[in-house]
Amino acid sequence: MNITEITSLYKTNKEQHLSSRYITNFHIKPLLEMLDSSFEVSEIGTSVLGKSISAIKVGTGKKRLLLWSQMHGNESTTTKALFDFINVLKHRDNTLGYLKEACTLYIIPILNPDGAEAYTRLNAVDIDLNRDAQTLSQPESKVLRAAYNTFKPHYCFNLHGQRTIFSAGSTNKTATVSFLSPAQDENRVVTDSRKIGMDIIAHMNDTLQELIPGHVGRYDDSFNINCVGDSFQSFNVPTILFEAGHFKNDYNRDLTRFYIFSAYLSAFNYIAKEEVTGDKFEGYFKIPENDKCFYDIIIRDANVGTIEYPEISDIGILFVEKLINKKIEFFSKIASIAILSDFYGHKEVNANGMRVLGADSQEVKVGVENDFVTIGGDKNLLKL
Repeated sequence: MNITEITSLYKTNKEQHLSSRYITNFHIKPLLEMLDSSFEVSEIGTSVLGKSISAIKVGTGKKRLLLWSQMHGNESTTTKALFDFINVLKHRDNTLGYLKEACTLYIIPILNPDGAEAYTRLNAVDIDLNRDAQTLSQPESKVLRAAYNTFKPHYCFNLHGQRTIFSAGSTNKTATVSFLSPAQDENRVVTDSRKIGMDIIAHMNDTLQELIPGHVGRYDDSFNINCVGDSFQSFNVPTILFEAGHFKNDYNRDLTRFYIFSAYLSAFNYIAKEEVTGDKFEGYFKIPENDKCFYDIIIRDANVGTIEYPEISDIGILFVEKLINKKIEFFSKIASIAILSDFYGHKEVNANGMRVLGADSQEVKVGVENDFVTIGGDKNLLKL
């Protein structure tokens, strides 16, 4: 499938009712209700607070794919792209009918509906579901494991989002999409099931390099059996972790959404049409490992003017996301005051040695939120 075809499918099938970063059961419920009888929609469990956890089963093929998104409630980009992909499958006369003939997909669009509504990573009792794979202490974790046990997938897709700090290698290129074929033991042995996941990731990377060259990263594969991906991989089922990251000025992740959609089509097309053996796994290791080289804003050559920072320094600022009136707003927090020559800012401002002060002419300090700073007396807005 070439880039022209993927782009055309996205433009035609982008789900217009889903936008921005805040995606909850409220947003997807009408979309689930509109699916025709070729999609089997069911409630497969409930969350800590009793919210519905829904699943969509589609296709009749022998190759079984299990996908789950928003295990972390505030990571919604992969969910939006899932509904874009589902829209592609809704058209009976499109050229991707073979996907439903070759594959059966079992999709859990929001595993953590309580976290989604509160816009938090954790569930309602502050448990990270991606560290609960062994204990299975939470109802959401039990729902996913039950789906796994019943569906018996041949492939697992663990769909996440990552912060704006990540780079593709130690470079000035953001990790807009990152992948991982998780380890399944302490020694991180490259097993046959890992090779299959790596093979699929290498194929997706080939597609993405045509769209965003240099902006694909490889996530750290340190082993943690409490993580869902590591657990499922330990069952010898190829598991692929997606991380939807940042692209320049794309804080609502609309561009990244397209790149995730493109990766989905690339992977599902590959699985449907080929018998993936893992023979092409080496391409996975050509993807640079993620580093943390970015701040949202860097103010260069700033005179902070304090005893703690008497020299000219750089000021590294990260955005804090907050849910306010059911919308996500971004607030600037000073994360570092240091020489940040090894880091990059998504936005950079040069103070040219002038004095930098916060609101009410207060000294800037690490950990303090500032909507603006003054540089040499001139006000500079830091909010989006």
